[in-house]
Amino acid sequence: MHILLIHQAFAALDEPGGTRHHEFARLLAERGHRLTVIASPVSYLTGAPPVHASVSPHFQKKRKAQLEEEQPRGEVRILRARVYSAHHKSFVHRVLAFVSFMASAFFLGLRVQQVDLVWGTSPPIFQGVTAWLLARLKGVPFLFEVRDLWPDFAIAVGVLTDRTLIRMSLWLERFLYHRADRMIVNSPAYVAHVSERGAKQVDLVPNGADPTMFNPADNGAAFRSAHGLTEKFVVLYAGAHGMSNDLGMVLDSASKLAGEPRIQFIFLGDGKEKSGLVARAEEIGLSNVTFLPAIPKRDIPAALAGADACLAILKPIDEYKTTYPNKVFDYMAAGRPVVLVIDGVIREVVEAAGCGVFAQPGDPQALATAVRSLAADKKKARAMGLAGREHLEVHFSRVAIGAKLIRILEEVGALRSHRAQ
Repeated sequence: MHILLIHQAFAALDEPGGTRHHEFARLLAERGHRLTVIASPVSYLTGAPPVHASVSPHFQKKRKAQLEEEQPRGEVRILRARVYSAHHKSFVHRVLAFVSFMASAFFLGLRVQQVDLVWGTSPPIFQGVTAWLLARLKGVPFLFEVRDLWPDFAIAVGVLTDRTLIRMSLWLERFLYHRADRMIVNSPAYVAHVSERGAKQVDLVPNGADPTMFNPADNGAAFRSAHGLTEKFVVLYAGAHGMSNDLGMVLDSASKLAGEPRIQFIFLGDGKEKSGLVARAEEIGLSNVTFLPAIPKRDIPAALAGADACLAILKPIDEYKTTYPNKVFDYMAAGRPVVLVIDGVIREVVEAAGCGVFAQPGDPQALATAVRSLAADKKKARAMGLAGREHLEVHFSRVAIGAKLIRILEEVGALRSHRAQ
């Protein structure tokens, strides 16, 4: 089966960002399927182009200015569609980046031949339009995946405020849900949301992690030595530095712990808010906060190994109670205790695993207290981390989750054969 995936933020293991789909792609290739991915040439996390992107010789003569292609990885081919690349400047610029990808990915997708299934993923929701239209033009099933509840999250966090745009976005959401032949979501709390808005059949394919990528016995000595952390209790945040991540609150908490120099916060990653966070930390004079650049996913295990605890945080809004942040599962796979500043369904996972401590979102003192409790009992913290690793291996292993996804893709792909009869 040949699957066409439209995914602007697709990241491979040698790029920063979430690699859920790259890991699934490898599993699909092992199963004998072909996957063509149309992605952006600009990293959603850093705003920079992947260092390994190159102009495709196949398309060089015909449309050199409009697309790029990476070297295929086994049975996976990645095409890079040109986009407006200033999406870190503002919400308006980001929308322009999304819309430009929607258009360029469509024309690039028209060139992909012998497709059996088109797979769209949101956010951004605009690329769902590309996937739906390509599926209809090619006469194949349309699978739509929801990875967060856009536009609800954008409205809740205050980046989408125009009433006309909100109405159009809500209409587009229902339009795509209703027209998908099948839908998948990555959090159990999303199932009711998409069903109430027109989805006909919804499957949960949750976030998770590949435990074979992480070694919980690794003490992270190289990472700690490289960054002067040998004698520190390291609390590491790995991921996007955006509006939703509420990292300013972490700086407030670090300020409250400034009198305990053994505790060090590491902010690993990039995003629109990073420069402001760095400036604020310098202004306050926080010596217990270290900012590090984004690194490829294949280097994340070594960084997590250097942590004593790992931080997951979002703004204190009710909508975020529905999320299954992927970083939490990476932390569990690494065998590190989770400092969780997100309520809702992910809190249920952490508490069921016994793998971390919860701090009320939006409360710097609560976060400081949670961190202090882990630093005071490193043996207990270590036991929590190992409990998380064990829970992940049983319930959230990427291979097991991927097997379910492959079954769904094969069932949806079979719809084409059924229609043709």
